[in-house]
Amino acid sequence: MGTFFVAVISIMLSVLAQIALKTGMSSADVKLALAAPFGMPTVLALFLNKFVVLGFSLYGLGAVVWLVVLSRWDVSKAYPLVGLGFVLTAALGWMLGEDVTALRMVGITLMCAGIVCVGLS
Repeated sequence: MGTFFVAVISIMLSVLAQIALKTGMSSADVKLALAAPFGMPTVLALFLNKFVVLGFSLYGLGAVVWLVVLSRWDVSKAYPLVGLGFVLTAALGWMLGEDVTALRMVGITLMCAGIVCVGLS
């Protein structure tokens, strides 16, 4: 399996982790817990939410996969690919109804240009 493909898998796991965490943190039970004074019930509401748990699990798996990338590539080549996560997260957020402004799209386009430059080096 090519290193670029492994990197994309790791990045996709990170993107899915972000969406899962956002879903969990937007749930009614977590919002209710966050509105109360901070304490053990708040912590339990966060860490017992299935989407928060899923998000952390996906991040952990993505980190393990990322170790494969780092074992094969220089970090200066690998890490800029993480910028793809911004692109994919914004696109998925937009598909889920989030507002993605024109200025944000310009920034994402600039990141893509940078990723291409690093990939060609």
